[in-house]
Amino acid sequence: MTIEIDSSSGFCHGVTRAIGKAEEELAKEELLYCLGDIVHNGKECDRLQQLGLVTINHEQMRDIHDAKVLLRAHGEPPSTYALAREHSINLIDATCPVVLHLQERIKKEYDEKVKGSNGEKVKEKQIVIFGKKGHAEVIGLVGQTEETAIIIESADDAGKLDFNRDICLYSQTTMPLDEFRKIVEYVEQHISPNATFTYYDTICRQVANRMPNIRNFALRHDAVLFVCGKKSSNGRVLFNKCLEANSRSYMIDTASEIDVRWLQGCESIGICGATSTPKWLMEECKVRVEQLLGSHK
Repeated sequence: MTIEIDSSSGFCHGVTRAIGKAEEELAKEELLYCLGDIVHNGKECDRLQQLGLVTINHEQMRDIHDAKVLLRAHGEPPSTYALAREHSINLIDATCPVVLHLQERIKKEYDEKVKGSNGEKVKEKQIVIFGKKGHAEVIGLVGQTEETAIIIESADDAGKLDFNRDICLYSQTTMPLDEFRKIVEYVEQHISPNATFTYYDTICRQVANRMPNIRNFALRHDAVLFVCGKKSSNGRVLFNKCLEANSRSYMIDTASEIDVRWLQGCESIGICGATSTPKWLMEECKVRVEQLLGSHK
């Protein structure tokens, strides 16, 4: 029996950086709030909570003054920074550098080519973001345009755009690259000759490269255990890739969810996860598999 943990699974650089900042502040034995779950993995959030991290939402932040608040890797809209200034909140900004750069690009596009220096619209350009509605990163991106950006979740949604007006397309950093390309192709086919279309592939390659990698990993094994928090949108996308490649793929949140029947007849078992899945949790799953198989010899 071979049990392999996917070496490319686990936290992306942005999440690793955010958790590192949290641990650094918590080591000072000071109260630290985090605006939203620091990572979409319940077990990792529980671990940090035990170290003293207090998770709050945006409404609760309005009741806080003179405190430290960590901004997670997903990023925040300008309104969050404004609230922090009003309430004398010391922000520990752990926004992923890739996301931060994307926010800056969208803001510049909006300020220069839509809003104009005098605050009035200079051109009816549509800033479009390919992303998940309600996702924390997307909320931060839309906030750079004073909530005027249009969100589309798939190539099917592209049909609601006005092809007689200029379109500028960006993407949430964790969206599927193949779907982004479908959107680009659709817009190119429908855009009016009197309008312009510009697009920027802003998908994080560390995340995008996991799509083909996770598929190849799933193909190598008889069964696959995909370890992922239920809130992770990235995890759902990656798990579906596993399932396409290997019908014996199972999504689990913890090691306790592993069913020994899934492992029967297997000579090779793969364990992988999302960009929000900690390595220690995948290691726990490996130990659990070894225990289950040992007790069923």
